[in-house]
Amino acid sequence: QVQLVESGGGLVQAGGSLRLSCAASRSIFTIDAMGWYRQAPGKQRELVAATSGGSTNYADSVKGRFTISRDNAKNMVYLQMNSLKPEDTAVYYCNARRIDYTGKAFDYWGQGTQVTVSS
Repeated sequence: QVQLVESGGGLVQAGGSLRLSCAASRSIFTIDAMGWYRQAPGKQRELVAATSGGSTNYADSVKGRFTISRDNAKNMVYLQMNSLKPEDTAVYYCNARRIDYTGKAFDYWGQGTQVTVSS
């Protein structure tokens, strides 16, 4: 079990930047994947960025603008968001995924942080 707490959301103008932080309640060294998802009103939750085993992947819509990073020593995950667009407006959720020896995945979620980008 791991609790996740996001912070860093807010209101920003288009073209601006925000840095989201996700604090985990315990060591994330053994967590297989950490990621950020977002959900806009009326839309499904979607993957924004994830990091696993030293590799990262991003949604096409954020490639070149967002960067995910992970600090295992501090039990923290970050999402640096640059060149923000109004369509980036959403609630952003931190996710931790642990996969057990059978291959079953366990997902843990934070409460979310609102990001609003004004035009």
